[in-house]
Formats: sequence, C-alpha cells, structure tokens
Amino acid sequence: MRLVGPAALAALAAGLYLALWASPPDAFQGHYVRLMYVHVPAAWVAYLAVGVAAVASLLYLWRRRPAYDYVAHSAAELVVLFTGLALATGMIWGRPVWGVWWTWDARLVSTAILFLIYVGCLLVRGLAADRERGARLAAVVALVGALDVPIIHFSVLWFRTLHQTASITRREVSMAPEMLAALLVNLLAFALLFLYLVTLRARLARLEAERAEAALEPQAR
Repeated sequence: MRLVGPAALAALAAGLYLALWASPPDAFQGHYVRLMYVHVPAAWVAYLAVGVAAVASLLYLWRRRPAYDYVAHSAAELVVLFTGLALATGMIWGRPVWGVWWTWDARLVSTAILFLIYVGCLLVRGLAADRERGARLAAVVALVGALDVPIIHFSVLWFRTLHQTASITRREVSMAPEMLAALLVNLLAFALLFLYLVTLRARLARLEAERAEAALEPQAR
C-alpha cells in the first residue's frame, strides 16, 4: 500500500498532462470538454465508493466487526467527496454548454439524491449518542443509497433526458483515441486516489475508535 499514494500522484500528473495538452478540443464543446476528464472519473469512482460502502455495511450488519464499519465510514465520506465533485464539475460544464447551471434532468436529480443520502449517512452516524447504534443506522442508509446507483446509471435510457448517453459502451467508443487515453488515465488516477484515501481514512477511524475506548476505560473502573 505504500506505493499506492505515489502511484496515484504520478497517474494524476500524467492525466493532467493528457487532459490539458495531449488531447484535442471537442468540435462542438471546444475546451470545455476538458472538464470531462475530472467529471467522468469522479462519477465513476463515486460508484466505486458506493459499492465499497455497501459491501462493508452489509458485512458489518452481518458480522458486527468494527473493521468493516471503519471501511464503510471511510467509503461513505468519499462518496460525498466524489459525488460532490461530479456535481460541481457538471454544473461548471453545463453553464456554457447547456446555458444553465442546473436543470431538473433525471441523471442530475438522481445524482443529487445520492449525494444527499450519503450526507444523511454521515449525519446519522455523527448524531447518534451510541457509536454502535450510529454505525448500524449508517450501514442501513448506505445500503439504501446503493439502490440509487442503477437509477443514475440507466436514467439516460429510461427517461427523456438532457444528459447525453455514455460515450463508451461494449459496442462503441465515440471519442478520439487521444481523448479516450486521457479519460482512461484519469480514471485510473482517481481509482488509485480512492484506494489510497479509503485505506488511510479507515486506519484513522480505527485509531480514533481505539483512542475513544482508551479514554472511557478510566471512567469504567
């Protein structure tokens, strides 16, 4: 795991170079297309974080091992971070290209709902008087939030929407090779960054729990 941080940093640097200098501007969007190299990886890694949070939450509800809760808590925080980043970059891109900062589009609304659900997940954990009760409630909310991901992903197919469909499918890749390379490198960079952050945060959560337990021990005697 010691190499993950430097690898993420190197991949981010390579992705930044490819996004800003090696890939061409889009024929219709011009240089605004470069926001895609942050927006799309942030959205994809938010999906990944939801998956990790959901699996860890399920394992915690089943086995009640604190280690699963540390991972679930860390991944939930990163869902908020990466979903918020995807929403923010989408709004910055939408203003010049769509002419609006926000519209009640199916994918935008379902993504905002995911953001709010995971903010709620963190709130119920923080507001619970008992740590274990907070962890259980947060696990349930995280699992409910995971149900929103298929809705987000397929919303562009199920509903009449302003958001464009995916440029990369099993059958077709509708972008220039330079753009595809920049997108894939940035996707790898964000995935490595997620792996580094979730590991670091889970370790910190374990240390915080141990310190809290140590502080309670003298009172219990």
